[in-house]
Parts: sequence; structure tokens; C-alpha cells
Amino acid sequence: MPQEVLNQIVEAARLSPSAGHRQPWHFVLVKDAETKKRLGISHWAAEAPIILVGCVDTETRSPPLCYVDLAIAFEHMVLAATNFGLGTCWIGRLGRDEPIKTALGIPEYVKVVAVTPLGFPDETPEPKTRKAISEIMHYDKF
Repeated sequence: MPQEVLNQIVEAARLSPSAGHRQPWHFVLVKDAETKKRLGISHWAAEAPIILVGCVDTETRSPPLCYVDLAIAFEHMVLAATNFGLGTCWIGRLGRDEPIKTALGIPEYVKVVAVTPLGFPDETPEPKTRKAISEIMHYDKF
């Protein structure tokens, strides 16, 4: 995967908004096959060329705002990756991050919120059904 593509994906997160402009996020891009095996994620995800790990520094911004900030930044990255034709799959790790923290040497005050495999998909899955706009959009009252 070209480094310039990875840089632009991370740039999408860097430019995302955060509460109080604290920017509490950190991202670890895991390429090494042996390290990916130690992350404690599904084998199918670990087979991707890159695992993107989204973390928050809880000393910079306390929960729950730091989790919201990370979710916004992470989704910016997912959208940017999709724009480049890459496949992703958001995998929540909040509260289940110890194997990842150990494998990557992440400090105690940093929490892993989400990971996503990143790579060019082997297949194109069928689109999932979505609720109609009329089911989720309301005017003037719920």
C-alpha cells in the first residue's frame, strides 16, 4: 500500500474535530505479520495488509468525550480509506484492549477504542439493507 495513501488516510483523522480541540487520538498502523497475530483479533482481520488501531490519551481528554473524539476521527479515516478503494471493518475494542496494548507497548493511560483491517478487498459484499430516511429523520419533533 503506498505510503502517500496511508498519509492521506491519517491526515483525514488529523483534520477532524474534537471537543475543546484537544485531539486526544493516536493511531498505530500494524504491518508486521507476527505482531498482527498477537493483537487478539479475528484471524480474517489479521490477514489484512495493515491493521489500523485507534487509541485515545485519557490524560489529554477524559472519557466519554475522548471516545467520541476518536470515533469521529476514526470514521474520517474509514471514509478516506473507502475513497481510495480500500476495505475496512470497524471492530470495537473498548474494554477488551489488553492483548493489543501488550503487543504494541501502549501505555496504561491510553485506551484502544477501535481497530480496522485495511486493504484492497478480495470480493465485493452485497450491500446491507438500511432503514428508510422516513424512519430516521424527524421534523420539528420526534
